[in-house]
Amino acid sequence: MKSFIEYLVKEIVKHPEDVSVSQEDVQGTQIYTINVNNEDMGLVIGKQGRTIRSIRDLTKAKAIKENVRIRIELHEDTLEQPQE
Repeated sequence: MKSFIEYLVKEIVKHPEDVSVSQEDVQGTQIYTINVNNEDMGLVIGKQGRTIRSIRDLTKAKAIKENVRIRIELHEDTLEQPQE
């Protein structure tokens, strides 16, 4: 599943080398956290969240087929840039 998520995200971003996906198992649910370059955040989220929703829908369909529970999270770097 992790490689599937990485593939989906790398195909839509401008900086595929900065894409990473981490996995954590919590109470029977696999949580995948997607990290991308800040410049690519808008591309991954998409207009009104459509792109990330589509990624979640595709992975959910694959998870149902594999009989597992998953959750997809998008890590947002909230560090503020210094003002000059």
